[in-house]
Amino acid sequence: MEIKKLYIGALFAVAGMATASAQALHSAYFTDGYLYSHTMNPAMADTLGYVSIPVLGNINVSTMGNFGLKDVLRDNPLYPEQSDKKKTTFLNPYISDPLKGFSKGNNKVSAQADVTLMSVGFKAFGGYNTVELNAHARSYVKLPYELFNFAVNAGNGNYNIGNIYARAFSYAEVALGHSRDLNDKWRVGAKLKLLLGIEDADVQMKDVQAQLTGNTWLIKANAQAHMSMKGFTYKSKQKDYKSQDGQYEYINDVDVDGTGIGGVGMAVDLGAVYKPAPGWEVSAAVTDLGFISWSSDHYARNNEQEFTFDGFHDIDVNKGESNTPKNQSDKYSDQLSQFANLQDQGDQGSRTTGIGAHINLGASYTLPSYNKLKLGLLSTTCLQGVHTWTELRGSGNWSPLKWLSGNLNVAASSYACSLGWMLNVHPRGFNFFIGMDHLLGKMSKEYIPLSSNASLSTGFNITF
Repeated sequence: MEIKKLYIGALFAVAGMATASAQALHSAYFTDGYLYSHTMNPAMADTLGYVSIPVLGNINVSTMGNFGLKDVLRDNPLYPEQSDKKKTTFLNPYISDPLKGFSKGNNKVSAQADVTLMSVGFKAFGGYNTVELNAHARSYVKLPYELFNFAVNAGNGNYNIGNIYARAFSYAEVALGHSRDLNDKWRVGAKLKLLLGIEDADVQMKDVQAQLTGNTWLIKANAQAHMSMKGFTYKSKQKDYKSQDGQYEYINDVDVDGTGIGGVGMAVDLGAVYKPAPGWEVSAAVTDLGFISWSSDHYARNNEQEFTFDGFHDIDVNKGESNTPKNQSDKYSDQLSQFANLQDQGDQGSRTTGIGAHINLGASYTLPSYNKLKLGLLSTTCLQGVHTWTELRGSGNWSPLKWLSGNLNVAASSYACSLGWMLNVHPRGFNFFIGMDHLLGKMSKEYIPLSSNASLSTGFNITF
């Protein structure tokens, strides 16, 4: 992992930076026979026992955002007469509308994934029980419109850019769950989770301002970064002052000597399901309510509140330069690392962070005239500080056969509107499901979604 990826990894929708979130398949919340409904509400357990196929039992990968790769990489107006590259960046001075696609408020992207390494569900102890070993990770980036405006239109004058945020973390968990009926109307459930932290990085630049002085920019900002990870150290680079003699150091990369558990924590899931009348069902749950205590805090900040910056420059226009999104992101990473101007302050000791609790509120109604069709409405809120987001999803769920179910759904969130679907095949002895909370849409030749809203969930399980 590289610290520079924290600045723009999500900007380029690199979901792969996460090793594996408690982001489940929301499209399947009301789907009959879905084995992993307990990941969204521990009271919603299936009646079947199951054993997951290792690693393949439940896989979720998703990205969400209000801008994407298509807004950063554009068709090159110089192709083919003056350049052999079909794509360039929004910083190319020949682009007529460089800021098209960027939100006038905050531009946000998150990348999430979830891999169930092992999971078992079975009836015992007066209810339904689950034992799980999961791997999770999330990454978030929040960039103000003024940053892109400054990058494109930098000229004489002052720029009040605002606040820049980026966070990424990953962890493994061991979870024990139990649910049971209290009566014919109420069912409750809970999970206890042991969390094993892998890494947690948090970068913030507040009150960023820029002023042109001569041929360079004078940047004012309160920037800091916290990094917790076993074997982690910052790597620094010397840079010459532009307005005075001498040099200074800034962080441009990191080094990781081995990997392992960097922190330990606990979390709980709590949920309930209530049936107020025939055909009706309402549910509520809080998941991932917990924390991780990290053994290290590698802290960095900009020692000088004012520093010089050469400016953002277009890349990958001339012949001979690579045009892959990865190389594009690496080059922008270098520029943004200089823009942050962070200096290593050493290991500050332990720190504690939250993992982002989720609140799920659901209501469904099964049609009395056609009980194979169920209508559902699900509200989801992820509490993640400045990266908090909400979503409202409506779905039509159909179960034409005892072993076949699925749905179509539509959602509106803090990021964008989207369409989703889910197919669940569950004959005796076997379960396979596949679905998307966000349709993939068009992709680059490197199979990166051009829109930052995309997801894919699938799983194979043995039932009994």
